[in-house]
Amino acid sequence: MLDQYAFFSILLGSVIFSAGFLMGGFTKKRLRYRWRVRQNKGEAMVRKTIASNFKSPNFHLLNDITLPFQDGTTQIDHILVSTKGVFVIETKNYSGWIFGNKKSAQWMQVIYRVKNKFQNPIRQNYKHVKAIRNLADFVPPKQIHSIVVFTGSAEFKTPIPNGVMYQSQLVDYLNSFQDDVVSFDHLEFCVGRLECTRYEATRRTDIEHRAYLAKKFD
Repeated sequence: MLDQYAFFSILLGSVIFSAGFLMGGFTKKRLRYRWRVRQNKGEAMVRKTIASNFKSPNFHLLNDITLPFQDGTTQIDHILVSTKGVFVIETKNYSGWIFGNKKSAQWMQVIYRVKNKFQNPIRQNYKHVKAIRNLADFVPPKQIHSIVVFTGSAEFKTPIPNGVMYQSQLVDYLNSFQDDVVSFDHLEFCVGRLECTRYEATRRTDIEHRAYLAKKFD
């Protein structure tokens, strides 16, 4: 039979373990929440920049689009459909130094010597582009463009790949596409198809998409 000291030692250990387990889960949830808030802030900044500078009827902006793709779903931050082309935009709201190139599977964020790896956003956005090309098969593939925009105070310490830019460069980059390459009828048809195909923008859609990603990359 355990003596009183041993009993209370085991009890205290169980309490500490349980508290640590619960706090660990809480911390992870809090970090995910903070990351999502930060990303939402970046997406809002990009959305405002585009909406302020590119007006209908020749431009139509869709935000936070979840589409069926292959064996699951894909989530796209912004799609700018225009007579100048279709622009599929991935937003990254980061601080610190960024290291990466077009071919690497992961990029690196460094903040005060703390290193964090994240998925190459060019590769990430390529899946988004493929989903749009499947839906908008009446638009020439070369007129569907991938753009990765970094908001926040992030600074690249390696050469910035083509199609990747700071938010301050976005308007000039979009304005560099001068020629009308998509008819107005095809613009409307593209927007209509995207709106009819997208999942409803709800918390449940977001949770199901994250569950799909967790299963895929576990």
